[in-house]
Amino acid sequence: MKIYLISDNIDTQIGMRLAGIEGVVVHQREEFVRALSEAVENKEIGIILITVKLSGLAPELISEIKLKYKKPLIVEIPDRHGMGKSEDFITRYVKEAIGLKL
Repeated sequence: MKIYLISDNIDTQIGMRLAGIEGVVVHQREEFVRALSEAVENKEIGIILITVKLSGLAPELISEIKLKYKKPLIVEIPDRHGMGKSEDFITRYVKEAIGLKL
């Protein structure tokens, strides 16, 4: 089972390649959708890493894949610029998910 990276910058791809993880760099929504679809169809890929910036291009597609398929696991990772989310995003996520304020 392989891990595959879909990134929006070459720095993240190079870092992952040094760890033995292959991937692709895309910048446009259409490129991202195509790369994600091809990765999902590849039965050798068990985990798809997607940079946070790219995941914002097609959140509905990512949600659909997570609900529809057991495999591959999709993981959003920060790039060299960080998560791009506010510091309290986990607290907001919990509140939205279960209605509990921490």
